[in-house]
Amino acid sequence: MELYFLRHGLAESRSEWKGDDADRPLTQEGVERMERSAAMIARLGLEPDAILTSPLARARQTALIAAAALKARDTVLLDRRLGPGFDIEQLAAILRDHASARALMLVGHEPSFSETISALIGGGRVVCKKGGLACVDLPDVSNLSGELLWLIPPRLLAVKI
Repeated sequence: MELYFLRHGLAESRSEWKGDDADRPLTQEGVERMERSAAMIARLGLEPDAILTSPLARARQTALIAAAALKARDTVLLDRRLGPGFDIEQLAAILRDHASARALMLVGHEPSFSETISALIGGGRVVCKKGGLACVDLPDVSNLSGELLWLIPPRLLAVKI
């Protein structure tokens, strides 16, 4: 199975946001960058069986932007396990629920994504920046040991072509 880890785009500043953090959205710049990134993601030919997103607003927005570019809006599923507290155990549960999938896109947050990717690949420092995308090949979903195939920083994904 291929796992695509898409970190949400640039969001409103936590210190300036007056509402519940779960409702903190992408900025206009974040939306525009994510739309460019999603167009590039579509050019990569990714075909996830499902796009699973954290319930937080900024992740949901990111997932919907990516899904629109991939022409996969009907595959977006909210999964609370991708919110705060996501870790390798939560990933194992998600994988059990989607055992027949050949590829999943997970949309979520830091530091959870970098830590989970690091655990999957046997250690090492991984940094998944806002709007960044990583791909981990997981040959056997029952054995949470995979290989980092690539990690694309947002500045390359969102390049204007």
